[in-house]
Amino acid sequence: MNRFRINSLVRHLPVVLTAALIAGCNPFSAPQSMMDEYVERVARVLEQDHALTEVPLADLFPRRRERRLEMPELELDMLDFLSLYGCELQFVVGERNSGLGRVMQPVNVLRYELRFIEAAGNCLPQLEDDEGLYDAVAKARGAKVESLPIAVWNATWGTEEIEPLFTRTEGLLPIGTSGATVSDLARDLALLNTRLSALQEGSLGTGLEFMGEVQQRWQAEDRMGQLIKSGLLLVTRLNDAADVMQRRLDSHPLCLKQRTNNQAEIAKSMFFSVYAGEVQPYMAMVNRVRDALVPGFEQLAASQSDVMPQDFKPYYRRYLSLTGEQSLWHRLDETVARHTRLWQELLGQCGFRPGQ
Repeated sequence: MNRFRINSLVRHLPVVLTAALIAGCNPFSAPQSMMDEYVERVARVLEQDHALTEVPLADLFPRRRERRLEMPELELDMLDFLSLYGCELQFVVGERNSGLGRVMQPVNVLRYELRFIEAAGNCLPQLEDDEGLYDAVAKARGAKVESLPIAVWNATWGTEEIEPLFTRTEGLLPIGTSGATVSDLARDLALLNTRLSALQEGSLGTGLEFMGEVQQRWQAEDRMGQLIKSGLLLVTRLNDAADVMQRRLDSHPLCLKQRTNNQAEIAKSMFFSVYAGEVQPYMAMVNRVRDALVPGFEQLAASQSDVMPQDFKPYYRRYLSLTGEQSLWHRLDETVARHTRLWQELLGQCGFRPGQ
């Protein structure tokens, strides 16, 4: 285990243990117990049976072999390589063919590809007297430009460093999650998308020196995995509560002719104290994290759709896309809308419609 994951585990352990202890006394101190308690209270005040649906597991982040694309091999003929004396390209190719060069990490491979393209372009004017060598270098450079999207994909989605960020083993977004880490990740994504967009538009001199620091932060954080699990929890429990409310609406009204009663007052009090006071702030926090991170990752993937591996597409459509029937975030928006509508219908029978 690398030191970034160790630091992350050590950093989160006291929080996890403390949350587990407190949750035993206060159900609103942790997301899972809070949402379970909320469904139970909705059922109690509406005098309905209820069931807690099993929260589905988040899909595993696609394995590295499913995410990483094969880079086309390109080797200059040895005689051609020796003829490049005086060109920087000779040194660039030599570094790639060294022992260390053959085990380059994806980000370094991308940097190498860009150096090759630049060095080959600078070398071509010196080769105009040797038509065969000129054509060979020009062809090699063209091939490198053509395969550049593969190198970009591997340097972003094909890396080992991105995997901890999407792990499903680190629990839910804690109540009161700090925005500092999320802001750092969002800034990283904005810069990365801006630079890669320039690269895709042909600005091959775009600086990528910051990518190492970005990927170190990915290794040390688990926010996307936590966010996805929190989204699944909210969809499941809000639908559980909505099913309870729908059964009450289908059976008998909470109030007749908008005349309030004791049960209605209890339901209204629970709505404000539990739903508005506890559940909604957590929902708002999940939405803030989603709005900060998911659009950036969606852009990072969608901008590379031409080379996106087939095995990655289901994960992209479900967790990295804000729209579409398969999108978790689309389902969450629909679930919140249904849940809000049912509360309005219930309390509207008593002359009170929250949110209006």
